[in-house]
Amino acid sequence: MIKAEWFYWLVGLSFLVMAAQMVTDRSNPKRFGTGAFWGLIGAGFIYSSWVVTKQAPAEPLGAAVLVMAVLAGFGFTGRGTPRTTTPEERAASAARLGNKLFVPALTIPVVAMACAIGVKHLSIGGEPVLQTGSETILGLGLGAVVALVVGMVLLREKRLSVPVQSGRTMLEAMGWAMLLPQMLATLGAIFQVSGVGGQVGKLATAVLPKDSLYVAVVVYCVGMFAFTLIMGNAFAAFPVMTAAVGWPVLIGHFHGNPAAVLALGMLAGFCGTLVTPMAANFNIVPAALLELKDQYGPIKAQLPTAGILLGCNIVIMALFAF
Repeated sequence: MIKAEWFYWLVGLSFLVMAAQMVTDRSNPKRFGTGAFWGLIGAGFIYSSWVVTKQAPAEPLGAAVLVMAVLAGFGFTGRGTPRTTTPEERAASAARLGNKLFVPALTIPVVAMACAIGVKHLSIGGEPVLQTGSETILGLGLGAVVALVVGMVLLREKRLSVPVQSGRTMLEAMGWAMLLPQMLATLGAIFQVSGVGGQVGKLATAVLPKDSLYVAVVVYCVGMFAFTLIMGNAFAAFPVMTAAVGWPVLIGHFHGNPAAVLALGMLAGFCGTLVTPMAANFNIVPAALLELKDQYGPIKAQLPTAGILLGCNIVIMALFAF
C-alpha cells in the first residue's frame, strides 16, 4: 500500500536537497540563512510523521517554526544567481515546443483525478493500492512525479539535477511568503481552540441591536472580510466569525437559511483575500514569480472588485438568506 507519509518524506527530501544547494551557492550572500530556513521545512516534513504517530514530541516542530520566523523576519534569507539558460534560449525553446509546454502541468490534475476516482478502488491481496482516505493527496504527489518525468522526456533532459536546480530557484524567488498561508491557517485553528470566536460573539451580542437584522448581516460580512485581511485566509476566519455572529445571531436568532448565510459569509471572506498581502499565495507570490516592479500591484488592481463584491454579498444575504 502506498502511504501518504511516503509523499511527505519525498517532499521533505526535496527541500533538504535544495537547502544543500542553497548553502553551497556562493552567489547568495545569505546562503546559510536561506539553507537553514528551507532545511528546517524539509526536516519538519519528515519528522512530523513520528509526531503524528506519537513516537516523537511536537515541541521541536514548534521551535523550528519560531526559528524560521526569525530567519525570515530579520532578513536572514536571500536569493542567489541561478545558473540557467538565457532569455533568448528560453524564447527559442518555447517557440519550438509551443503548446506542448502545457502537457506536464496538465498531467498533474489528470493523474490526481485518476487516483481519486479509479485507483482508489484497486487492491492487491486485499490491501488497497493507495492509503484509504489519502487518495487525493497521493494522487497529487504521484501526478507531480509523473509530470516531472513527462517534462524531462519532453525537454530531452537526462539530468535530474536540472529540475532540482530550477525548483530551488523558484523557492528562492517566492521566499518565505510561500509558507504564509499554511502558517495563517494554523493560526485560525489556534484562534478557534482558544475561544476567540466566543469572545468576539459576546462583544457582538452586546453591541448589536437585538432586532436589527441588516446590521447583523453587515457585521458578519465585514467581520469575515476584516478577519481574512488579518489572517490571509477565509477558511481561517470562517470558524471565528461563524461562531461569533453567523450561527448564534443570523441562523439561531433570525432563522436564516444556514447554507445561504454560511456560503455568502465565506464569499465575503474571499473579498478580503483579494486585498491582503497576508494571502501570499494569491497576491505576493505571483508578483515575485512574474518579477513585477510593484509587489502590491495585484492587490491594487483587485481592490475595486473586492469592494463591489463585498457590497453585493451583503445585499444578497440580507434579501435572500432570510
